[in-house]
Amino acid sequence: MESQKRSRSASAKRRTPNRIVIMGAAGRDFHNFNQVYRHDPEVEVSAFTAAQISGIANRRYPPSLAGSLYPDGIPIVDETELESLCRREQIDRVVFAYSDLTHAEVMHLASRAMVAGADFLLLGPERTMLPAQVPVIAVSAVRTGCGKSQTTRWLSKLLRQKGLRVAVIRHPMPYGDLEKQIVQRFATKADLDVAECTIEEREEYEPHLEVGNIVYAGVDYELIVQKAEQEADIILWDGGNNDFPFIKPDLHLVLVDPLRPGDETTHHPGEVVLRMADIAIIAKVDSAADADVQRVSDTVKRVNPTAVIVRGASPIQLDNPEAVRDRRVLVVEDGPTTTHGGMSYGAGYVAATRAQAAAIVDPRAYAVPEIAEVYARYPHIGSVLPAMGYFPAQLKALEATINNAEADVVVAATPSNLSSLMKLNKPVIRARYEFAEMGKPSLSDQIEQFLAQKNLGG
Repeated sequence: MESQKRSRSASAKRRTPNRIVIMGAAGRDFHNFNQVYRHDPEVEVSAFTAAQISGIANRRYPPSLAGSLYPDGIPIVDETELESLCRREQIDRVVFAYSDLTHAEVMHLASRAMVAGADFLLLGPERTMLPAQVPVIAVSAVRTGCGKSQTTRWLSKLLRQKGLRVAVIRHPMPYGDLEKQIVQRFATKADLDVAECTIEEREEYEPHLEVGNIVYAGVDYELIVQKAEQEADIILWDGGNNDFPFIKPDLHLVLVDPLRPGDETTHHPGEVVLRMADIAIIAKVDSAADADVQRVSDTVKRVNPTAVIVRGASPIQLDNPEAVRDRRVLVVEDGPTTTHGGMSYGAGYVAATRAQAAAIVDPRAYAVPEIAEVYARYPHIGSVLPAMGYFPAQLKALEATINNAEADVVVAATPSNLSSLMKLNKPVIRARYEFAEMGKPSLSDQIEQFLAQKNLGG
């Protein structure tokens, strides 16, 4: 009996774990595979699992992206199948590769993987970040919805004023045909139509195009960086959720949100990016209580004492406040901010109440089944409608919910233009928000110093 135990132990030591499942949400998971596993003959990636994003599961990562080791591509299955998948495929390692989960939620996933017989692994920034031949400024955040994109747009204007050619590379949102999305370059809104971009993609791309930015995105970020650096003096990484950059930054800006004080160190990988930060931006100080701004500032100093702390505001403007005053208003908010970002409301609700709307109409009473499922999944959402449109049926469901609602006007705080995407029976008033500097030290002063160190911008 003792010899059999020794034999089994020796066999276990000789066996090299090589069957892997990557847990993701159609972004970081694909990037980690491309960078670390695609050409590794010692590893077999058996599947991706999908969460957060509707319509991703039950597809395949195509052979053209998966590489020669995967002539049939790689299946993408729903995350609910994790345990059965691990047991059926005798998985050795589960690699976690998506963002904006609490630390406890990540460890619950780890527990599920380990009970199913697998190790649980997190790949860090140094192993997954790509080098670039031009300087890179990255914008990250500790939670979804802190204001990364508006900060990136503000930076792009500042850099172009210095005579620099700027390329924005956006965290991936490949929700359509992956083979057509290997490398995407957007210069006009017509490019978005050709690519059949979802609302979630348009929320990120349209505002950049409106201020004159070229935007790159897609699936294979090594190819994307190669393309972008050919036409840019500097790259801006516009991050997604609270993930760390895919490209190694020369200057890393990280936003923290005093409207969610305490979240600086409670979510993965938001705590990672805060500890990585060269500059921490306390955002939305125009909307937050002074005590919460101070609380967030104290946390930054404790977690990353070398980071420079600057402050910023997010002033909100309504296109036509008088059209909102004394009216019954349906508020449509940015989708990810109010779903996995954890916000019960956003800029649209604030804008409508400041404009003295007679009432905020609760959309849950009018939600069609596809939208009702969103409220069931994210019960923290208040009397606002998240702009969900990851696939055509969901976009139609959003349209139907808006048209069903007994409201006089829609206040839309999604950065995409809803009126151009659907036929609505109510006028739409857009709420817009941009980054603004507040106090000293200023972000512009820090950028000036960085440019001087890199001999950029005259």
